[in-house]
Amino acid sequence: MKNFADLTEREILAIAISAEEEDGRIYMSFAEDLAERYPDSAKLFEQMAEEEKGHRHMLLELYEERFGKNLPPIRRENVKGFMQRRPIWLTKNLSLDAIRKEVGTMEFEAERFYAKAAEQAKDVGVRRLLGDLAEAEKGHEKVAAKLTDKILSPDVRDKEDETRRRVFVLQYVQPGLAGLMDGSVSTLAPLFAAAFATHQNFQTFLVGLAASIGAGISMGFAEALSDDGSLTGRGSPWLRGAVCGAMTTLGGLGHTMPYLVPDSWPNAFWIATAIASLVVFFELWAIAYIRARYMDTPFLQAVFQIVLGGIIVLGVGILIGAA
Repeated sequence: MKNFADLTEREILAIAISAEEEDGRIYMSFAEDLAERYPDSAKLFEQMAEEEKGHRHMLLELYEERFGKNLPPIRRENVKGFMQRRPIWLTKNLSLDAIRKEVGTMEFEAERFYAKAAEQAKDVGVRRLLGDLAEAEKGHEKVAAKLTDKILSPDVRDKEDETRRRVFVLQYVQPGLAGLMDGSVSTLAPLFAAAFATHQNFQTFLVGLAASIGAGISMGFAEALSDDGSLTGRGSPWLRGAVCGAMTTLGGLGHTMPYLVPDSWPNAFWIATAIASLVVFFELWAIAYIRARYMDTPFLQAVFQIVLGGIIVLGVGILIGAA
């Protein structure tokens, strides 16, 4: 790889040409990716892609005037310390905020490159163009702000905010809530059955640990394989599966951990059971709150459904274990 300081003006222009072309493709990729989710923001990135195309034409004209039509085979990844871009396939399905941050980073790095290249250039025409492009890249944030104000009206912003919230609920809240409910409720029966059958904390802990991890693996795979997200817009199946599996395991471990109270303690079983019961109470109320907050379920209805169901499962486990 070459050092930036060792680049010739011809190589600098060649790199700038390829960089503008690549950035334009990235902006168009953002536009295509956002077209269905955020059509108005997609227009913003289409216009920014046109800006990059205009910069490329300016650079090509100057290059052909100075060095002819043959471009040397050098790109920015061949230069040490040069600005890097993530592959386009890694920028798919990013959130709108993540894309805007990515664009801000791209424009900042491009401005820094042109400013440094202009300082290094000896040809007056090359230096002038590179300096102008540095100012243009610096002004892209203002251009983007103007385009945003023009394209993204308050009504459109409200619509995009609602879309963002819906995507967040579909991709994270729903699978996480399903996992938390399954982990918190379904593990109650085997945990408390083992507790009242053995009155041994560590044995109960092992049962709860196995139930929690097993349920997490099962729910994770079930969520990941249930929907690839292509039609429902629920995002990556493996991300949803990971969220669901992790929350299932967490839900089960919450009331399992108290049974780590050493059996050697006086009244160890009843201390652990009292703490576990308190944890169950807070788990069920947390689930009810999440359902009311994100799933538009009336709070009292959510409390009735979740708390009543949890109490029934808890009672079944205790009855079976005490039999």
